[in-house]
Amino acid sequence: MARTAAGEEIDPSPVVKLFTPDAGATWLLTELDPIDPDLAFGLCDLGLGYPELGYVRVPEIASVRGALGLPVERDLFFKADRPLSRYVEEAQRLGVVRA
Repeated sequence: MARTAAGEEIDPSPVVKLFTPDAGATWLLTELDPIDPDLAFGLCDLGLGYPELGYVRVPEIASVRGALGLPVERDLFFKADRPLSRYVEEAQRLGVVRA
């Protein structure tokens, strides 16, 4: 869970899901940094069994390619059904993001 500048706890839902169609990578992102819009925050899973919560550079995501060389795609049908902390709990338990 994150905190606002006023110290309030917030637990936003992901607003976008990005994934590799030919590999196991998935990103559930909640926000972009307003000062540095190339910096996003969310749950990152490179398909190695160790999903992590943290910051990632958008250009780095865009540079990822899977085994067939396909670029990262946005899941147009993704709609978050819970806050990010619940996705994180599940991903840490399973070793993979399920969304």
